[in-house]
Amino acid sequence: YLTRMGVGITQAIGTGGRDLSEAVGGIMMLEGLKALQADPATAVLLLVSKPPTPTVAEKVLKQLKASHKPTVVCFLGGKAKMIREAGGIPAATLEEAAHLAAAVARGEPADGTLERLQAQHRELKKMAKKLVGRLQMKQNYFRGLFSGGTFCYESQLVLNAMLGKGAVSSNAPVKKKHLMADANKSAGHIAVDLGEDEFTVGRLHPMLDPTLRNRRILHEAHDPETAIIFLDIVLGYGVHPDPAGAAVEAIREAQAWLANERREVLFLASVCGTEGDPQNVLRQEATLREAGVIVLESNAAATQLAGYTLG
Repeated sequence: YLTRMGVGITQAIGTGGRDLSEAVGGIMMLEGLKALQADPATAVLLLVSKPPTPTVAEKVLKQLKASHKPTVVCFLGGKAKMIREAGGIPAATLEEAAHLAAAVARGEPADGTLERLQAQHRELKKMAKKLVGRLQMKQNYFRGLFSGGTFCYESQLVLNAMLGKGAVSSNAPVKKKHLMADANKSAGHIAVDLGEDEFTVGRLHPMLDPTLRNRRILHEAHDPETAIIFLDIVLGYGVHPDPAGAAVEAIREAQAWLANERREVLFLASVCGTEGDPQNVLRQEATLREAGVIVLESNAAATQLAGYTLG
């Protein structure tokens, strides 16, 4: 997101979700935060993660408070009040976090960023009204097939806020009580993280091997209650050389079957990447759009469009 906004990144440190668990204690995030606070080339800090455990969050926010550098914090589903009290700038989604960080880096007021996001919401509502007319009465459900765990988590938060608490079940749920009974069987709104151990033990991660997700795309398309099949496409080094192209193979097969059934499923996606990635974000988006996929610039926006369509 930041690259599209023309804002550079001095350092990007990936800690992994387990770093913020009670057992690990946020060691990597704390050391990374200290290093960036001391780095003269870094003007604005951006922290992104699923919610840390309370004691780890306290440690991270204490370290945040020790520096005068502006810091945007996106602890997905976390409490904004704690972040503000530590002097941070809270963000509810990854997209909002990027917009706020870019605004601060440019010396722009945060209010302008939030107004742009509100305008985007209005456009998404208009789009949703048109999409509803393409669905049949029985088609009511969101089927999210994710290769990225953070995107899966973010989409659950967005949809639960729009469709009702606990509306979405998952194999990697926001709350344990919303755990899918069987990750291979869809019922209602679901968000499946295909990168979880149950899918990757003994096989490649879905960012490398699209076989399982492609099989699941066809399975969801055959369900008469499926309204939206939702995909995240992640680019970069060490992943599939053409993830959009691989997904489109299954999408076109599903569309051909659906045409015979005189039914349509809405395919929604976002692509996480830049023009500098080996796969090139613009080429990947074009590949998806040519196959009739509705592509938005962020996972949050694509999920919001799904929420407005199904709400």
